Amino acid sequence: MDLVVLEEIKRLKHRYLRCVDTKDWDGLADVLTADAVADYGTPTYGRPLRLEGRDAIVGFMRKQLGPGLITTHFATQPEIDVDGDEASGTWAFQDTVIAVEHGVVIIGAAFYEDRYRREDGRWRIAHTGYQRTYEATLKLADLPSFRLTANRWAPQPA
Repeated sequence: MDLVVLEEIKRLKHRYLRCVDTKDWDGLADVLTADAVADYGTPTYGRPLRLEGRDAIVGFMRKQLGPGLITTHFATQPEIDVDGDEASGTWAFQDTVIAVEHGVVIIGAAFYEDRYRREDGRWRIAHTGYQRTYEATLKLADLPSFRLTANRWAPQPA
């Protein structure tokens, strides 16, 4: 197994997650193939989401994960198989979403199932998706001690 390829794919997945959490939409677009597909099995929207194409995925993220939402995504324990210029990976995943404007926190876990493709010498995500192992919501009002002491996207005082 080529350890350099494994590390490139790990870094690709971590960059995907960082770009989502930092709202770096151009960076997110750069890690996806043009024909990428995302299958997000989250009950939050009432049904699983299937997004087809880089533009659809980035557009959805840009619209749904704007400055009113704080997110953290962690993926660990990668199981990656490489076959030439294609690869697949399974990742244990946890996330937290703080929707300040809606007074809600969403927490959950899943296993990402990804497919990767090497194009012009660079690995990109061709398919990403997960089915939740659990998802839970908490109302911020039910957490009287909750204090948001930092928020990268909150308006700064003049």
